[in-house]
Amino acid sequence: MINKLKELTKTKSFHICMIIVIIVVILFVVGMLVLRYSVEGETNMPFNLSKIAIISTQEGIDDGQTNTRWSFDVHQSNDIYLYINKNDAYHKTEIIKSVRVDNFQIEANHTENIKLYRPDPTEENLIFKYKDENSIQSLEYTGDVESDLKNLKIANQGGIIAFRCSNNNVAKYQSDEEEINHGELLKKAGITEEDLKMKLTFDLTIILESGKEYQAEVKTELPIGNVIEEGNTSTEITDLKDIIFKRIHN
Repeated sequence: MINKLKELTKTKSFHICMIIVIIVVILFVVGMLVLRYSVEGETNMPFNLSKIAIISTQEGIDDGQTNTRWSFDVHQSNDIYLYINKNDAYHKTEIIKSVRVDNFQIEANHTENIKLYRPDPTEENLIFKYKDENSIQSLEYTGDVESDLKNLKIANQGGIIAFRCSNNNVAKYQSDEEEINHGELLKKAGITEEDLKMKLTFDLTIILESGKEYQAEVKTELPIGNVIEEGNTSTEITDLKDIIFKRIHN
């Protein structure tokens, strides 16, 4: 019996079968690793997305009409803040070169009214301002000693970046009332939740001085809560397990 096994192991067909088995095992292991990576992504990044804060508001912008006391273009805006924190479990020194948000995709009833804005660099008391020069298609914050939203800088060891997604001119509102509550404009103009509902998707890329780049797709539904009734709503999202970062460079 032993002699027959020895003879079998010396045959060409046996060696071919063993090579096939080894290749199948290697392909299986590689396939499992690829599948795990596609599900889990990077599990020990130098910097992590720790929180997303969203503030949904409504505002009336004077349209210049003078036939009534008040005449507004009503906007519904969503201010999005992304918190990038250093991962203390990552024991190598890395420096943020920049953080980029791009590849914006919007699903809504009237996408032509939706605009994206960077923080305004000139206003002292406001972070965002409805100006054409602040309108963006993509946005990149550069690493610096400290974060500075207005000048598009993020601290190179972690900080905050922000942008606005605004549903402009969702309604016109005119009135001769003595005072106007901007938190009630959507309701008074007869706007419904369906009129405002949108899905926003974008890519978030963390770029390091070492050349490493990590990218994730972020999805969110806007506005937050019942902004029509409440006027202003907000939330902080810390359960980010569905946001999967993958290394796209180096």
